Amino acid sequence: MSARNISSSIYCYYVLINRANLNQQSTKVLLSVCFLDDKMKEDENCPLPPMDGYPDCLEKLKWMKDMWRSNPCYSDHGVNGSLCSNLIYLSEGGLDRAVVRDTLKSLDPSLEDRRDFRWIHRRIRSMEKIWVEAGRSLSAKYDLTDRKAKHILVYPAAVAGGIARDAFRGGPLGELVQWSDLISTLYILGHHLHLSASIPDLKSFLGISDCPPRLSVEPNLIYTDIVGLKEIQKALQTSWIKYKCIIRVLDTFGTEPDFNHPTWAQKHNLMSSFGRLNLIPMQFYTMFPHTPDNTFLGFVVQHQLSSEETERLKSIRRKNQALVYGKRADFWQGKEAYLDIIHKYLEIHGTVDNSASIPSYVKNHGIIKGTEVQALLRQSKVFVGLSFPYEGPAPLEAIANGCAVLNPRLHPPQSSLNTKFFNNKPNIREVTSQNPYVEAIGEPYVFTIDMHNSTDVERALTAILNQSPYLPYEFTCEGMLQRVNVLIEKQVGGMLDFCHSTGSWPPLSALQVVKAEAHTSCKQACQEVGLICEPAFFPHLNSANNLAKYSVDCETSEISDSHIVFPAYRNSSKHCMFQSDPLLFSCVRSDHSFIRICPCRDYIKDQIALCKACI
Repeated sequence: MSARNISSSIYCYYVLINRANLNQQSTKVLLSVCFLDDKMKEDENCPLPPMDGYPDCLEKLKWMKDMWRSNPCYSDHGVNGSLCSNLIYLSEGGLDRAVVRDTLKSLDPSLEDRRDFRWIHRRIRSMEKIWVEAGRSLSAKYDLTDRKAKHILVYPAAVAGGIARDAFRGGPLGELVQWSDLISTLYILGHHLHLSASIPDLKSFLGISDCPPRLSVEPNLIYTDIVGLKEIQKALQTSWIKYKCIIRVLDTFGTEPDFNHPTWAQKHNLMSSFGRLNLIPMQFYTMFPHTPDNTFLGFVVQHQLSSEETERLKSIRRKNQALVYGKRADFWQGKEAYLDIIHKYLEIHGTVDNSASIPSYVKNHGIIKGTEVQALLRQSKVFVGLSFPYEGPAPLEAIANGCAVLNPRLHPPQSSLNTKFFNNKPNIREVTSQNPYVEAIGEPYVFTIDMHNSTDVERALTAILNQSPYLPYEFTCEGMLQRVNVLIEKQVGGMLDFCHSTGSWPPLSALQVVKAEAHTSCKQACQEVGLICEPAFFPHLNSANNLAKYSVDCETSEISDSHIVFPAYRNSSKHCMFQSDPLLFSCVRSDHSFIRICPCRDYIKDQIALCKACI
């Protein structure tokens, strides 16, 4: 049949599907002609994406134009017959170029009607200007143009499971903060997000439902938490394996390799309902950089304010006052003597539930909004830790607002071996103070003290003067954008798949080999020389030939999974032991019988997740 014998609409379709090599401008013209001829208006505010390399796209557009009413699922997902709605629906599965966005408002439809996301939505909106400016700043420093937009599922199951309900009643906010900042980061970086908070929605997104699947490709990444991972496994049953290697699990306190390994954990009685997940340890994304076997995701400390709030706070003068870190009554119990000492020097303020029994001299403001807390911090000289909650974001917020921190030391260090709070956590990491990360920042910003020693407390108080605000780059919006972008583009060689990657990242040039003596972990050995343990390098060191390049002479060797400290050797016999199970590589374990061979690397100041050659 010749082109002149068919209708104009079919002619357009015929030309389009047979001209996959059209440039973008030609495609736009032809699409406009075709759809306008069929009485279909093109939305001027809906730009057409490049079609090069996607020959099926034009055919699908034509089918959607005629058949979008064939199933109510299409209209449920916003399809209304317009070219724009068809493009949005179909393009959500594509891998177009990632462009740094200059707004977060487009997230509103996904968040505003979901009760469980109410706190997250409020934080995202309150920080929009800061995120947008951070995106522009990062774009000016680095070339972010040659990136593909990933299709990313975000499934914060624990948030929907109860954390969100307590967010406005003094409940813990750390996980909500991290999810808010991850969503903002991914969106500003230009990726396609699908936010899910229920199993039916999750199944629909993955094409496991009665609705016709809208994706032309599988999701490239899935961010969830441990609760979400278990729900995915239960809902998808054996088919969850196809997604296993692209999952990233947000895990506040971290999961160490021996707790993650099902067989090892069972054999050594490492009990934790959050352990035995059998992932690659770097798939666990932590809140602080405390577990080098995992990946540091982090969060953002909200210290920048809108122009209106900044003007209002300009008149605030720092007073001789302290603000106590504790929103629940039980945090204050048994701390009266400690607070009495502080009260001798400073007026004490609190933000604790009004029903709580607290010392009469405390000026309590009740549960207040984040901006009001920042105002109090800018008035105060000292932010007073009470030893709990552990590892929250608040001490960093205090430092960023120019407030020195009293950070209680824990005697003895707390872990799953001796503390009820940690007894179900999949690690035995020792927490040496209320917040070990800020403990490392040190004076004059952080004073780690024995709160039961009045001399120690008074020494710290007399040393504290007005401080200049300080915030590590890794906890700013720009720092998180940089870190997450590099992790998406380069971790596991940029493949996103932890199980089948053939790439090398960090680059091998960053490797520095350090020997850890008996009873010393690789984490400790690397730290002692100003480096960090990098588990991605363990496979490279797990052979006699490669160890020889670093002056380790193995006269004999064997491969085994009997210990979690391999590769290592016995100094007396020069007998090397290599790890047979890659899931048992560990930065954090030590042994009295072996000298460990440790893969260390440098890091960018205030951006510990990235080596100097990583960006």
